[in-house]
Amino acid sequence: MSLYISLSERLKTQHLTIEQLVANISNDKLTKLSAPGKWSALDNIAHLARYQKIFIARIHLILNKDTPVFDRYNGDLDPDFTPFRLMPLAELLDIINTDRTTIVNQLSGLNEIELSRIGVHPKYGRLTILKWAEFLVLHEAHHLFTIFQLVNGTE
Repeated sequence: MSLYISLSERLKTQHLTIEQLVANISNDKLTKLSAPGKWSALDNIAHLARYQKIFIARIHLILNKDTPVFDRYNGDLDPDFTPFRLMPLAELLDIINTDRTTIVNQLSGLNEIELSRIGVHPKYGRLTILKWAEFLVLHEAHHLFTIFQLVNGTE
């Protein structure tokens, strides 16, 4: 068990899509809510920045504790998410890029035994670190599509 090529490449590059999706998009469009209670494109980017920090902490815990159990992450219930929502786009992109380098370096340095360590997700059950990494990029892809829809939608 190791970081397979498709996972490794997505970890290294998928987040770079954000900058392409929002290039030349006005701040008004980035911050526009599609509906009451829904996140804007910028909120989705802030969520991705915050979630990477959650991910780094979870991997650290999985490596240092036997089979930790995690609550489902909900940005709306996370008081530490609020400061991210107030950050400008450039700062969020810097955080995402810096933390992604940390994640790639952390995961690339793990051996097979470490990649096999388990953390328990409330919906998906017992996940190895490798599966947590896959979850990260799939979760991110979902938000990338949401960002795409928000900045390209017409109203």
